Amino acid sequence: MSLLFDAANVLAVDVPKPEGKAPDALSTKVDTVLGLIAWAGTAAGVAGVLITGVMMAISVKRGESSEHMSRLGMVLGGCILVASAGPLVDFVFN
Repeated sequence: MSLLFDAANVLAVDVPKPEGKAPDALSTKVDTVLGLIAWAGTAAGVAGVLITGVMMAISVKRGESSEHMSRLGMVLGGCILVASAGPLVDFVFN
């Protein structure tokens, strides 16, 4: 048992321990890309709500009934997912 313990200590001595921090140049590029994606997700959510509202107004004027509330629910669910993505990932990994 002692020989196995000594062998494990010898083998584990040279294991590198990375910092866990990305280089600054890469970090700024990734932040830029994630910011653009977050902005696009927010813009898509606002556009989705506006388009759903317009479709609801047009269908009411025509006297048609359709399932716009389920579309609105899906759009709002997507908005919640986009808005909570950053804090959710931060909570899980920190």
